Amino acid sequence: MKFRYRVLTGLFLLSTITYLDRVCMNVVSKYVKSDLHLDNQQFGWILGAFSLSYALFEMPTGSLGDKVGPRRILARVVLWWSGFTALTGTAFNFIYLLIVRFLFGAGEAGAYPNASIVIARWFPAVEVGRAQSVIWAAGRLGGALTPLLVIPLVHWAGWRWAFGILGLVGVLWAVGWYVWFRDEPAAKEGISDEEVREIERGRKIKFADHQIPWKDIVRNPALWSLMLMCHLFFYGSYFFTNWSSVYFQEGRGMTEDETKNFISLSYFLGAIGCLVGGLLSDVLSKKFGLKFGRRAVGMGGLGLSSLFFLLAGLATDNQTAGYLLAMCVLLKDLALPVAFAVCVDIGQRNAGIVAGSMNFAGQLGGFFITILFGIIVEQTKNFNYPLFLIAGCLLVSALLWLRIDPTKAVTIQTKA
Repeated sequence: MKFRYRVLTGLFLLSTITYLDRVCMNVVSKYVKSDLHLDNQQFGWILGAFSLSYALFEMPTGSLGDKVGPRRILARVVLWWSGFTALTGTAFNFIYLLIVRFLFGAGEAGAYPNASIVIARWFPAVEVGRAQSVIWAAGRLGGALTPLLVIPLVHWAGWRWAFGILGLVGVLWAVGWYVWFRDEPAAKEGISDEEVREIERGRKIKFADHQIPWKDIVRNPALWSLMLMCHLFFYGSYFFTNWSSVYFQEGRGMTEDETKNFISLSYFLGAIGCLVGGLLSDVLSKKFGLKFGRRAVGMGGLGLSSLFFLLAGLATDNQTAGYLLAMCVLLKDLALPVAFAVCVDIGQRNAGIVAGSMNFAGQLGGFFITILFGIIVEQTKNFNYPLFLIAGCLLVSALLWLRIDPTKAVTIQTKA
């Protein structure tokens, strides 16, 4: 096996662990709420604390990876979040858990930007898209595995020990990564000169001083369209990350086993959506042009997901609602690798900054829907109202693709 595929295996495991730790709180929500006597509004703030800190630290941590290298930063990121994953199991009240989850999000921020740096350095340009698809599919696989692994673990050891065990898994990955990985292919012992030349052939990325050009970001209308699209897109994503277990059990009256199965199905279909979306966009772009190829998949996936969210909220049969929501994940995740591909299309040598800006806006969307879901449900006692809100956000997100032109590069000034 070529060394770059071994590196991709490490990133696959990273993304899987990321979602295991991220989705775990959703899966064990009923136990945490019961033990700490939390209502849905309070629980929403705990979930939102992660999303807010993740958004705030996303771009700085990604920029730091550009400066000092992803080997050290990814090891630090995973050690940090693994520690606070374990500390989640020691929570004894609302304030303590709020602080721990905020610091957990600050630690996990930067994982995907730094994984993108690894891909940029270790993969030839023609393989970057497929490598990104593998990483995002791995995250969805981690989400699918979470209820299947964590619920039996909770029944065996309790929810507190479940967080401790997941934290230990992350520590093992971080130590292994730091010992084995090197920032540049040429520095890795055992790699062939031929593979190094294959990776570096045609690579135009300069790894120099990457400062965050806030003025250029704020003044760029094309980038604002991309950021707003992702902001609204993540309203749908974070429903599944944070609230789907509560929705199925409290809103739909499903059993824990039924909930486990629907959450796993949703993320499994999301993995398929990530892989199909990237491939379909490339095929359409080759045949009909880049603008059509990117827009068709982005608009189509988000537009159809909006419709399915609406239908799920209107469905009276619980099983029907569960399957409709699972399809929502497949459809919306068609657009996920396409959105990051557009960051490369329009960002070019500044793709990291563009992707960080887009993901920053997306994570803020995750924060808002996480808080709003808890407030709406607690005040109205209706679990379907938030689904109608999400459907509207996804529809607007789909329409924003009409303002996103992947053939026109954005202008950002950085130091070379």
